[in-house]
Amino acid sequence: MTKDTKFSEKMEVTDFVFDGSVANVFDDMLSRCIPFYEETNQMIKKLVLEHVKPNTNVYDLGCSTGALLSMLTENLSNSEIRFVGVDNSEAMIKKAKERLEEKQIELINKDLENIEIKNASVVVMNWTLQFIRPSKREKILKKIFEGLTEGGCLIISEKILSENSKLNSRYIKQYYDLKKSKGYSELEIAQKREALENVLIPYKLSENIIELKKVGFKTVDSFFQWYNFASIIAIK
Repeated sequence: MTKDTKFSEKMEVTDFVFDGSVANVFDDMLSRCIPFYEETNQMIKKLVLEHVKPNTNVYDLGCSTGALLSMLTENLSNSEIRFVGVDNSEAMIKKAKERLEEKQIELINKDLENIEIKNASVVVMNWTLQFIRPSKREKILKKIFEGLTEGGCLIISEKILSENSKLNSRYIKQYYDLKKSKGYSELEIAQKREALENVLIPYKLSENIIELKKVGFKTVDSFFQWYNFASIIAIK
């Protein structure tokens, strides 16, 4: 795993892009930047195993380097389940193909608004929805809902805002302290924050739940939260 040093040198910061320089260090970036990353993935894996149905599709939207898809295929038969990974970054899809070359997984390099979801028992969006412009989120969520089988589920992990501005500031401080403990410098933290400012647009947890219910999900629940990070399951 290549160490993430993307923002270690002083630079003129531009908007964050999921290009080759990010794809090359993305596994390390996620493991050091996402609180309880491995534990959350294990929770998601168990929820997928409980909801997946034979002869259906499992989609990972924003699959990045294919880490979660690789985990899922350890326990699910590819003869009964069709796995589909989608990402709009060509560099990420290339990395995913390298990781999953011996597995029968379809990988698609497209924007989420241009793909078709069909016969899905599970759809996962790990740290993906937050990068979609707010004006497009409802349309994509509606497409996912319509493509799910009855009883199928959507699993989302997101960076969120607190309902309270003071608590939000304290949660952010806790997050930056965590990043420091993982070896990131003040410069790296500041420059990445600036790069993400206009790219990553978080909602409050309540706003995410409202959006999911608006498109038709009846059962929506948060199954994990660490300060300003949360994972949600929505069942059709």
